[in-house]
Amino acid sequence: MKVDQLDPMPIYEQLARIIREKIKAGDLQERQLVPSESSLQQEHGIARGSVRRAMELLRDEGWVITIQGRGTFVAPRQTWPDK
Repeated sequence: MKVDQLDPMPIYEQLARIIREKIKAGDLQERQLVPSESSLQQEHGIARGSVRRAMELLRDEGWVITIQGRGTFVAPRQTWPDK
């Protein structure tokens, strides 16, 4: 699944949706390191600001946690929204 530049949904929301779906599907497990900003930027051909905004959205929703100096990880399941 890739970001669609022609989709009217903002790029950061598309990326957040993609990562959310990977978590729900088990492609990204609890406490697993989420791909880096630069790898997500390159993989999807998007700006770093869009990646950061997507990660911020996922943090606010409880899907991921960021540990300074270590990276962003999938949050424990009990913090995931019931969506």
